[in-house]
Amino acid sequence: MSPFTRSRQLSDPTEGGAEPDDDTTAKDPAGEPTEAERPEAEPDTGAETEPDTVTETEPDTVTEAEPDTAEETAPDTAPKDEPDTAVETSPGTAVDAGQDKAPDPDTAPGPGSDEPPGAPKPGWFGWRRRYPRVARGASVGTTVLAGALVLFALLVPNQVAKIEFASFVRIPAEGVLLAGLLLALPPKARRITAVVMGAFLGLVTILKFVDMGFYQILARPFDLVLDWILIENGTDFLRETFGRTGQVLAVTGVIVLFIAVLVLTTLSVVRLTRLMVRHRPVAARTTLILGTAWMTCMTLGLEIGTVPIATKGNAEFLGNRVEQVRAGLKDARVFEKQAAVDAFAKTPPDQLLTGLRGKDVLFTFIESYGRVAIDDPAMAQQTDAVLKEGTGRLKAAGFASRSGWLQSPVTGAGSWLAHSTFLSGLWIKNQQRYRNLTTSDRMTLTKYFGKTGAWRTVGIVPGVRRAWPEGKHFGLDHIYDSEHLGYHGPYFSWTPVPDQFSMEAFQRLEHGKKDREPIMAEIILASSHNPWSPIAHMIDWEDLGDGSVFHRIKKEGTNPTEVWKDPEKVRAEYRKAIEYSIRSLTEWMERYGDEDTVLVFLGDHQPVPTVTAGDTGKDVPITIVAKDKKVLDRVADWNWTDGLKPAANAPRWGMDKFRDRFMTAYGPQG
Repeated sequence: MSPFTRSRQLSDPTEGGAEPDDDTTAKDPAGEPTEAERPEAEPDTGAETEPDTVTETEPDTVTEAEPDTAEETAPDTAPKDEPDTAVETSPGTAVDAGQDKAPDPDTAPGPGSDEPPGAPKPGWFGWRRRYPRVARGASVGTTVLAGALVLFALLVPNQVAKIEFASFVRIPAEGVLLAGLLLALPPKARRITAVVMGAFLGLVTILKFVDMGFYQILARPFDLVLDWILIENGTDFLRETFGRTGQVLAVTGVIVLFIAVLVLTTLSVVRLTRLMVRHRPVAARTTLILGTAWMTCMTLGLEIGTVPIATKGNAEFLGNRVEQVRAGLKDARVFEKQAAVDAFAKTPPDQLLTGLRGKDVLFTFIESYGRVAIDDPAMAQQTDAVLKEGTGRLKAAGFASRSGWLQSPVTGAGSWLAHSTFLSGLWIKNQQRYRNLTTSDRMTLTKYFGKTGAWRTVGIVPGVRRAWPEGKHFGLDHIYDSEHLGYHGPYFSWTPVPDQFSMEAFQRLEHGKKDREPIMAEIILASSHNPWSPIAHMIDWEDLGDGSVFHRIKKEGTNPTEVWKDPEKVRAEYRKAIEYSIRSLTEWMERYGDEDTVLVFLGDHQPVPTVTAGDTGKDVPITIVAKDKKVLDRVADWNWTDGLKPAANAPRWGMDKFRDRFMTAYGPQG
């Protein structure tokens, strides 16, 4: 044996080698330990190596050997637990001879690894080595899923109605640009960019999901500045409709979904980046081809059906959000200027609402009573019959009525925004404006009634079930919420008190009292509130009692879980709820109204898109009912339609215009 061979076998591990590792112990081809590893072997076992083996490990042989040769001869010449020593002391080893350039940090094995570049990692508990085919299949499947998720995130629209097959076979400009950027960056910057862009893509996808929910309920996207308060309102709605358990499960599911989307999109972008780097030439050519195809399709305007093949939807989506944020930040200043203008601010109290002195005036909102209930062919016949019946019964009792249209600032939900718009004469389209209004000294219609000193102002708000400090802004002397109407019956999903009972409670608590002053009441009926299942139905007014009778009525109703599986069932239940609210009002007026009763009732907004079937209109009906002919004569120039049903071409105003028109009509000059 030559001195060179012996020195390699006995080299100190601290001189560049590694400590022996039991997992990497050299073995002979038969799988048995080598002579050097046997317990009984003497320290100078290497001297007993056969001469042929010694000859094969001469320096010239090792220096000139190809990688495969070096790997084959190593077990017979030097312990395999010192591979690093051989690499460092032999400049001509296979590693030096077989590499033309440094390995890419994204694909090379980690420091200290004895795996050659590109070799599969052991995996958990070595399962990759034990099941190589399964490991390869899992790897390919994971990569395919990662690609599908990234493509989905890039292409998914932010509205459920726009999701179709053609939406996912487009070429996203953002994906092509991101792929080119990742290929061009150096390794460290590439890794950071992949993580950041993956997380950002996840956040954009989450925002699209939130938009889907808002479009389904409010027919508009989520406002990043103004809509955060609505999330709390949404969770309250879930608790009140489906119980505490349903609320917790729904909120937990949403949180888990959002976290999963954020994490998975990040991991997917990182994984695809590594794949592109390992196959850089193919990835570069593919990116170039897709970029060329995108420009061609965009130039020629190619489409699949009505969906453009080339899209920059995410860029437009984010651009719209930037403008939305800017507008939201400026809106407070715009609203402040609008709120400072009030035509009646300096009018003396004795000149306010003189045409209604001595009358009981009821401003009544019917939840979700929108134009769709009157115009939609699937509902028009039944709703028309109820309105005609109500018109006839009121006429027989001596009442006349006029109807028109108002445009609400909201649709689907946000009743309080509509109420405050109607009463304040300002366009309250978001929560920021609502807060600014309720913390200002702006005079509302109800406040002006109170300012005259000629009316007691009350609120009947069965949908309110906790503190409502904003109520003070509207100038109401007394507020009756769901806990103070004397109701001992069940909730009907979200609805705490059925409309018929609410009207009877108003009669008992305020309107029916003797020797009282005139009343101005704001009444907010809630039976037609989403989800419209189960709903109450009319019973004899004498049988209402304390509301316990509604336990039986609720059991006879429908199950909201079953109803909401079918949009047609939802629409049918919505129509029935509106009919119930209208009957509650008209029968109360027929039963308890008199010469000095004036009823103004209207819808606050259109129902959710499930009911409107894509109609984005915001019109709601409004009606004035009175027995005194002089009351309706004052609004004759409004050209409203006779009866409870407004004609299709009846006048249509913004809801914010009503306050000033009403006060003008019933003022000294009206």
